[in-house]
Amino acid sequence: MTDAAIAPLERLLAERACERLIIDFVHRLDLGDPSSVAELFTADGIWEWPHGNRRIAGRAALSEYLGTRPPDRLSRRLMTNILVTATSYLATYRVDGFSEGMVPPQHPTNVGHYEDRFRKVDGAWLLATRSTHLAFGTDTRRLASPSSN
Repeated sequence: MTDAAIAPLERLLAERACERLIIDFVHRLDLGDPSSVAELFTADGIWEWPHGNRRIAGRAALSEYLGTRPPDRLSRRLMTNILVTATSYLATYRVDGFSEGMVPPQHPTNVGHYEDRFRKVDGAWLLATRSTHLAFGTDTRRLASPSSN
């Protein structure tokens, strides 16, 4: 979404649609089908992580990348301070090796923010670009297998 002059009601509706897009993104990643997150990007959409020089371009590449998520990964992202025109803050809690039950509390794996650009395509708002900027981060912790307890 750009800051171009738009009517207040139209702006409100666009901001709400983009906020919902941000929330749908983390819902699909944490609780749904991660590879379906690619559907939330434009056909030429980009997700990049400037630190580490990682960049995935195009809906097909995004679907493939998101489909490689380990099936035993448990993650929860907290999204706050959503400023639709640019920035939303995130904290990711994540472990691999999850099978069931409750995981003991731990520090977040990542804390940072997303910088997003949105584009309206055929009446729907989609992500055109998402840049992930991590201020704090560590490798994903692997839980001990139940047989090793």
